[in-house]
Amino acid sequence: QAWLVESGGGLVQVGGSLRLSCAASGRTFNSYSMGWFRQAPGKEREFVAVISWSGGTTYYTDSVKGRFTISRDNAKNMLSLQMNSLKPEDTAVYYCAADSRGYVASTSYYKAETYDSWGQGTQVTVSS
Repeated sequence: QAWLVESGGGLVQVGGSLRLSCAASGRTFNSYSMGWFRQAPGKEREFVAVISWSGGTTYYTDSVKGRFTISRDNAKNMLSLQMNSLKPEDTAVYYCAADSRGYVASTSYYKAETYDSWGQGTQVTVSS
């Protein structure tokens, strides 16, 4: 049984907002750094955002800076991604991922192979 389950995806118009959630269960969520990745059809999976175990460190890919906000609630074992001002190029399947090291390493946080566990993904479609 997967311990990371995403939700909150859907169809939204350009300029709209969505909030993705990733519910964690069965492991010590607050010991993991957590990331969001996305994969559009025909493209490789790409990094979106990452947050350290404490929430004190975050990084974003340039294309979402100022529009997306990653956050976590360790008491609720929940990771979130607030997405505002959505664009058609944000259309993708969004995945949450967990890194058991807990900290965010500046040289590797954007690499998919850094992460130990993945959710099943949730589809986000931005229509124009």
